Amino acid sequence: MLRSRIAVSGSTGLIGAALVRSLRSDGHEVVRLVRRRAASGDEVEWDPKRQYVDVAGLAGCDAVVHLAGAGVGDHRWTQAYKREIRDSRVLGTAAVAEALAALDTPPKVLLSGSAIGFYGDTGDRAVDESAPPGDGFLPSVCVEWEEATAPAEDAGIRTVHARTGLVVSKEGGAWGRLFPLFRAGLGGRLGNGRQYWSFIALHDHVAALRHILDTETLSGAVNLTGPSPVTNAQVTAAMGRVLRRPTLFTAPAPALKIALGEFSEDVLGSQRVLPARLLESGFAFAFPGIEDAVRAALR
Repeated sequence: MLRSRIAVSGSTGLIGAALVRSLRSDGHEVVRLVRRRAASGDEVEWDPKRQYVDVAGLAGCDAVVHLAGAGVGDHRWTQAYKREIRDSRVLGTAAVAEALAALDTPPKVLLSGSAIGFYGDTGDRAVDESAPPGDGFLPSVCVEWEEATAPAEDAGIRTVHARTGLVVSKEGGAWGRLFPLFRAGLGGRLGNGRQYWSFIALHDHVAALRHILDTETLSGAVNLTGPSPVTNAQVTAAMGRVLRRPTLFTAPAPALKIALGEFSEDVLGSQRVLPARLLESGFAFAFPGIEDAVRAALR
């Protein structure tokens, strides 16, 4: 993209913060959606719970990247927190989409977050963007989340749903919790270890987001996962090799169910998701293998 004005929600999260740094380093003007009164010209006030966005603050934006949402693994899944997971995504996305549709000159593209949770448990069956949604809480949230962009699509804005996999980074997310355990020699398989993990290096994730912004032919669902999903046992072995630590411990499935409650079904579930549309559009991964991604995270 030529020098552009790009709005980003979720800019303090793992992915959002990395994307903002990348865009600004290349000279783009980034405005951040913040959940308080805007304190400077590069901030736009919004409140996803009230479905409020300062529409005027988005004027002149060439693109909007919407990444905000409550962390799926941050708390035990009580009914109240499941509502928070759902509402933070669906209500927030609807608010952003409606605000963009109200602009006299809307942005060219809305890149809205989603997740490979859309597919549910796929076992050892590989799926791409053509697969239907799975069953359960997270697939139902993802379906509503993606449907909430309808006002932007109806306004003629190119809309992309970035279905994100497990991001390999030591700075946060699920992998941010794994690194300290493996460094301490306490890492190991989760359950039987045969469940597939569809991972992507943080560097590749940010590069893929920027590729989507630049690629006018991409719209709809795009999987943001690496090209070669691996099993949890393979992840465990790779972490041990790279960190040079033993991986003797195992977290049995019953113990995970007690510790994590309903969320354990997703930790133990298998998702073998392929980035078909990214690859077809010419995207090249810098860190395609699991050891590549882990070493990149350490750098």
